[in-house]
Amino acid sequence: MNNFELYNPVKIIFGKDSIGSLPSLLQNHEKILFAFGGGSIKENGIYDQIKTALIHKDVYEFSGIEANPEYDTLMKAVELCRKCKIDFILAVGGGSVIDGCKFIANAVKFKKSDPWNILMGEQSDNALPLGCVLTLPATGSEMNPFSVISRRSMQQKKDFSSVHSYPVFSILDPSVTFSLPERQVINGIIDPFVHVTEQYLTYKVNSPLQDRQSEAILNTLIEEGPKALNNPKDYDVRANLMWCASNALNGVIGKGVPQDWATHQIGHMLTALYNLDHAQTLAIILPALLKHEFEFKKEKLVSYGKRVFNLDYSSDNKIASSAIDKTEKFFRSLGAKTRLSEYKISKKDLPDIAKKVMEVSKGNKLGENKRIGEDEILGILEIAWTAYD
Repeated sequence: MNNFELYNPVKIIFGKDSIGSLPSLLQNHEKILFAFGGGSIKENGIYDQIKTALIHKDVYEFSGIEANPEYDTLMKAVELCRKCKIDFILAVGGGSVIDGCKFIANAVKFKKSDPWNILMGEQSDNALPLGCVLTLPATGSEMNPFSVISRRSMQQKKDFSSVHSYPVFSILDPSVTFSLPERQVINGIIDPFVHVTEQYLTYKVNSPLQDRQSEAILNTLIEEGPKALNNPKDYDVRANLMWCASNALNGVIGKGVPQDWATHQIGHMLTALYNLDHAQTLAIILPALLKHEFEFKKEKLVSYGKRVFNLDYSSDNKIASSAIDKTEKFFRSLGAKTRLSEYKISKKDLPDIAKKVMEVSKGNKLGENKRIGEDEILGILEIAWTAYD
């Protein structure tokens, strides 16, 4: 196992009616930015619950944070926070809203240069405190310091991480997810699934505990995901999926082990260029990347096939290749597309996509072995483009 440091200060309030905890959680703050996305929280009653909980606070609403939070939109919230001397940000939504609020929180205090530089790697010295009410479990942003922001004018989607971006608290009430559209439920299963594989399907470093923890999350997503689609108001199923999403990217399973993240980096470019949902891009790229990197990941793919899909063949090659097929079939069983051609993306565009991924990575090769360059990305995209049998 590799050396590591682990730090996670997020207070989790999990369960039914936990939004009622807000007054006590915010007792030391008066000027609150209440940030959210569209109108869905007004339709499902969450908006009214929040307003009731904040009735004795000075509340400033900011709505319209996009599914892939847009830099220019977020900068309007930054100006509002500075003008009104906001002292706490309450993010109500899924990963996009929370990611956007993490950027807002850092940018408000970032005075040394253009806040865009936060996304170019410049660290902030401070940030406004942030709390979350999670309505769409998927990204794990409610329990980690990571954020992904888009800037469509530059066709870029950039991520950043800051110790100041950990939420002070996150409220997780599974019942608020009952009204989610099916597409978002599917995304909320695939996203944490791929978060786990990015930290698990690499190479062995004698980390049996992290492996078993990863396998437990994957097995739970496979078992509970279809149940959520068949019975959207099953509280226990929703609770299990919500907690899986948080644990998939809260820092625990990735400590002491090599990590990949090439699927995400390629997927981010597909979102920037074609406006696909983040999880839609992951469902396309992961199976193709596993096929392309088969020889480098085979040992872990064999463990994955045996422990997650219960495969039992005499040949390791068959177990590993069948595990990849099982992964893609699982995504498709949920209703997800897994090929670029299914989204009408032209094959002639693939070289340009590969080139742009490398431009964003500043020429640094991707993957746990740092071997995936422009040619390898193109090879992955070509596999991902072919028709599904």
